[in-house]
Amino acid sequence: MKTKIMDLIREKGSEVISVRPDNTIYAAIQVMVNHNIGAVLVVSEDGKLKGIFTERDILKECVQRSDQLKSTKVEAVMTTDLIIGLPEDEVEYLMGVITENKIRHIPILSEGKISGMISIGDLVKSQLKDVEYENHYLKDYIMGKYPA
Repeated sequence: MKTKIMDLIREKGSEVISVRPDNTIYAAIQVMVNHNIGAVLVVSEDGKLKGIFTERDILKECVQRSDQLKSTKVEAVMTTDLIIGLPEDEVEYLMGVITENKIRHIPILSEGKISGMISIGDLVKSQLKDVEYENHYLKDYIMGKYPA
């Protein structure tokens, strides 16, 4: 059975760290550092997903206007052309999406509401777990631990 994103969210938890569009870049960086994460979702006061703000967005802004990090709003630099995932998506499918689009974080939406965020690390961890599980059973089978 293929692992679904909803299984990862159930295991990982659905808590998503977010910032508001009118937060400054500096404030968003502080949130990311405090939570030791590489991306935050940008969510309006009414809970609507507006974008994603990532380490890559920070680097671009540092090169262009490092002196304005404390005054520039997140909404001015966040990524708004979002690629999202669904709880029903399979891990392998999202691995392909992440690889093809050269991104590391995907917000997961269910019926238009945020239900979690998955990182490349979450997907790799899931695949490693599946391989270890399969490997264990193959070894047991080869060693004759199952009745004929």
